[in-house]
Amino acid sequence: MPSSRTVLAATAALATALCSPLLLAPTATAAPAKYADDFNGDGYRDYAYGGSVTDAGSDGSGTVGIIYGTATGPNGRKQNITQNSAGIPGANEWGDGFGNSMAGADFNRDGYADLAVGVYNEDVGTGKDRGAVLIIWGSASGLSGATSIPNKAPRSYAQMGLDLAAGDFNGDGKPDLATINGHTAHVYVGSFTKSGFSGKVTKLTNDKMSAEHLAAGKVTKDAAADLVVVGGVDGSEHTVSGAWFIRGGSTLTRGKTYKLGTGEDTSWEVDTRIADFDKDGYGDIALGHPNANGKGGVLLWRGGSSGPGSVTKINQNTAGVAGGMEVGDRFGARISVGDVNHDGYPDLAVAAPGEDLGGYADAGAVHILRGSASGLTGSKSQFFDRTSKGVPGGLEEGASFGEHLRLRDSDRDGHADLFTDYLRLPGSSSGITTTGLKETVWSAFMQ
Repeated sequence: MPSSRTVLAATAALATALCSPLLLAPTATAAPAKYADDFNGDGYRDYAYGGSVTDAGSDGSGTVGIIYGTATGPNGRKQNITQNSAGIPGANEWGDGFGNSMAGADFNRDGYADLAVGVYNEDVGTGKDRGAVLIIWGSASGLSGATSIPNKAPRSYAQMGLDLAAGDFNGDGKPDLATINGHTAHVYVGSFTKSGFSGKVTKLTNDKMSAEHLAAGKVTKDAAADLVVVGGVDGSEHTVSGAWFIRGGSTLTRGKTYKLGTGEDTSWEVDTRIADFDKDGYGDIALGHPNANGKGGVLLWRGGSSGPGSVTKINQNTAGVAGGMEVGDRFGARISVGDVNHDGYPDLAVAAPGEDLGGYADAGAVHILRGSASGLTGSKSQFFDRTSKGVPGGLEEGASFGEHLRLRDSDRDGHADLFTDYLRLPGSSSGITTTGLKETVWSAFMQ
């Protein structure tokens, strides 16, 4: 598979998991991890990314990289894990896609966040591309050792682990895991230990949809996390033209399927986040739809007591949003959630990597859309490219600025910072700023 798919899908999946509500459990022998990505339990959030071209080489076998957080941000020890690492089931094989998808949670509730990792093209026995999902366990020294999750629907080319999402889907206070297997969503609810998984696996069938991507979060106000499945509503694989809402609870309730409208996206081009942008207690579903009308957009479903309700479309023709809609902008190709100005409302970073600027095709740009009492809006939105004041470099053909991005409060000052294209742009009371901008060596892998 193309290495770009592996990088984008992996970072998208992890970001979805880590932006979801933190997963807490009743105190047992240890308090659960405060953060779903604090793998060494030191109180600082760590950073995981996946790719096929990394320190391990370029054979497509796949690698998971981790940068451990410190009091001054993500500049601690770097770790690289492959299937050739000690304690990791399997072995590096061409095209396995280890790290293609990831989801963080304290699955065994020992105080250390763990990392579920998909290996969607893993050959198992004589089964070609059956796929696999491993949980790599957190500890005081970081991630090490892994346990395989049982495949309840094994068959060739089913690609178990194509995507992952973690959430408390039955509302019992314990983290559960959703995965895609055979282009169908499966939810694992039960007990995850280093000895294996015990519990119930629910197959979520939808004859109208071929599942490609997952997102978890609280859309309704109950205790359980909900699940959004996106994929091809016409049954075609590796495309996205619809979204399907699954309400969490003691019984997973199959909800409505929503069509995206004009423009078909491939599964690695679509990004989905759940956040309460208007602070009404219901999570809203934001879905980047970069090929909408050939130009791009973000679809926003407002959360409610029974699930998603009305939908709003935001694009570069929306009032307050910079630029204008042009074919190939790919507005919405990447999105990420964080509170950049510390006002309590989540904001949304939106990439437009196909933006043409100054005569340079696909120079790329990033928008910051603000959350507010009226929801996500273009009002007071921000726009950054390589010509923005304080941003180093200049416009380049095909640079696709913003194609990899992430909002994350890396210094714990309450403001989410913007990471993109080897740059960290700090958050502040007025939003993202270039004051104090730093160049980084790792942020291009972050989503």
